[in-house]
Amino acid sequence: MIYVKGSGWMCNNILQYAHFYAWGREHGRETMSMRFAHKFQHFHICDTPHHNFWRYVVGKYAAAWGLIPTLEFREAGADTARQEQEMLRHKHIAVVGWEARWYDLFLKYKQEILQLFAFKDSVAKACEKILSETPQGSCRLGVHVRRGDYATWYGGRYFYSDEQFVGIIRQFLGLHPETVVYICGNDPSLNKDLYRKALADTRVVFPEGNAAEDLYVLSECDYLIGPPSTFSLTASMYHDTPLYWIKDAKAPLTDASFGHFDDLFRKIL
Repeated sequence: MIYVKGSGWMCNNILQYAHFYAWGREHGRETMSMRFAHKFQHFHICDTPHHNFWRYVVGKYAAAWGLIPTLEFREAGADTARQEQEMLRHKHIAVVGWEARWYDLFLKYKQEILQLFAFKDSVAKACEKILSETPQGSCRLGVHVRRGDYATWYGGRYFYSDEQFVGIIRQFLGLHPETVVYICGNDPSLNKDLYRKALADTRVVFPEGNAAEDLYVLSECDYLIGPPSTFSLTASMYHDTPLYWIKDAKAPLTDASFGHFDDLFRKIL
């Protein structure tokens, strides 16, 4: 068994585990995610064998007490051949770190990964009413307002104001006038009135769900916009939704600005 120890927030853990899952499938090794065994209980994976609190405790303390070895994946772009040999050699092993990348295997087993991280019915039901209010024929634009730690991450390069988000949304509306805008994020001081007033001719919805519910809403949109983030990236994974990562808030927005998961997931910062 390969015990995958957590890395960062919810969507970091989805993508981190997905790489190890794909590698394990290719090499006939079982894997389990420590985080989805006990913490983020919103996905189908949480109901699969090995993903339970007992297995979490076994893996955690076996690694802590040195009963099983722990491998680290912390160096970006590193050759992981040695670590892979260790994963093949040991019957039980723990792995930790964000820098595990097997892109081709991820895509090979992508449909299985999507099934593992399918949302539980309770998440979908909590979002049905919000999504059902989209007028027939309208486009859904999902906007991820990521702030919090982005004030300092990369020197604040991707920390954008509400006014900057409004400007980008307006550009999108120029391309797709019949649009409902769903705005999700992690900033409790989001200026909702500013969005409502600045986008007065457009229906603007603030779902205000938990992290999994926000992810579900974004995944059901037709287009996604947000700063570079694993959250918007994971949302785009479910239905190959076009995603625009804002790297320059002053750059003009066109339909060609949008990318897709199978390319963008190779470019995580």
